[in-house]
Amino acid sequence: MPRQTLEVADIFRDHGPAWRAAQAGHLSLGQLKVMSAIEHCRTPLLGGHVEQCEACGHIQIAYNSCRNRHCPKCQGAAAQQWLAEREADLLPVEYYHVVFTLPAPIADIAYQNKRVVYGLLMAAAAETLLTIAADPKHLGARVGLTAVLHTWGSAMTHHPHVHCIVTGGGLSPDGERWVACRPGFFLPVRVLSRLFRRRLLEQLSAAHQAGDLAFFGEQAHLAAPEAFTAWLTPLRRQEWVVYAKAPFAGPEAVLGYLSRYTHRVAIANSRLIADDDQGITFTWKDYRASGRHRRKRMTLAPEEFMRRFLLHVLPSGFHRIRHYGLLANAARVRNLEHARALLITPTNPVLAVPVATEPAGASDPSATPARRCPCCGAPLRLIETFTRGQVPRAVPSPRSASP
Repeated sequence: MPRQTLEVADIFRDHGPAWRAAQAGHLSLGQLKVMSAIEHCRTPLLGGHVEQCEACGHIQIAYNSCRNRHCPKCQGAAAQQWLAEREADLLPVEYYHVVFTLPAPIADIAYQNKRVVYGLLMAAAAETLLTIAADPKHLGARVGLTAVLHTWGSAMTHHPHVHCIVTGGGLSPDGERWVACRPGFFLPVRVLSRLFRRRLLEQLSAAHQAGDLAFFGEQAHLAAPEAFTAWLTPLRRQEWVVYAKAPFAGPEAVLGYLSRYTHRVAIANSRLIADDDQGITFTWKDYRASGRHRRKRMTLAPEEFMRRFLLHVLPSGFHRIRHYGLLANAARVRNLEHARALLITPTNPVLAVPVATEPAGASDPSATPARRCPCCGAPLRLIETFTRGQVPRAVPSPRSASP
């Protein structure tokens, strides 16, 4: 696989040391760990292994990945593994994509209270969908959904929002039948928006009363209950953005979409163009424009590029992918088996979609696909492993692809 000509790791390695010194005391431990992990990813500092071709003797060194969830190089493999696990969860029904976005004022306090506000955002979005779907006036069923938190816009600005992938129907209250949505229509967006607004504001007020929110700088005055209540008042009258997209073209399209969204980071290496005297240049999408004018270029000073990237470091242990309703982990297998039994009926045989089976050897960690020699295509075999700080004994052949 050809290496990108420019990577986030290169930017951190070239500009990070000076910026860390200038920002001493202003960067969190989590942000410093992310920078270090990305800088060291697939370098000798993390150790690795040596492979040799069984036919031509070609030797190459492969360095270990950092596996940090904010690293652009490590998310591809993580996404594929996650998708393989989720494939068996798909039902033969329509799936809908609903996006819940935090208003800018709440996004501002979310940055200082990531664990609390991001958690409330995901919980309020899921509760809204489950509540409206269960209402007999709308669907009257218990749906399943997967929620994925994104905290960035295309230009890496702070823009917290949740992407929800929802089943186009659900189990009836008595669990005896599958209730499907009207073709091409899930739930009314305005109703979703109003309930989302009410639930999140209620939860924010409760978090403030419990002392779970912290305020600094220009927002320090919001620590007072009266000031916080007054600050919330205009948000109760504001229209909140909830966007429902057209249904996916079949369950396979859902997997394709999830593969692009679940393990995405603030910016992919493929969007980077240059690191020169002008700054860091990358592509971004201006969603206010249309067609071919939407894709543009932006140049930021290295310090601003790194600052924006690190805005999106999540708290340690925070789950940015969560499952609710029929897909909640506690009863997911049982719920899905019951749903399939209701969907696959003699009068509806077209819905009889087989559950994906695990490929042979997938459960055996040692049964990995054979890597191929870049020179002759023969299998490579492992001849040496080395840990952090060690130097491999074998000498790589010319043209060896170390990353």
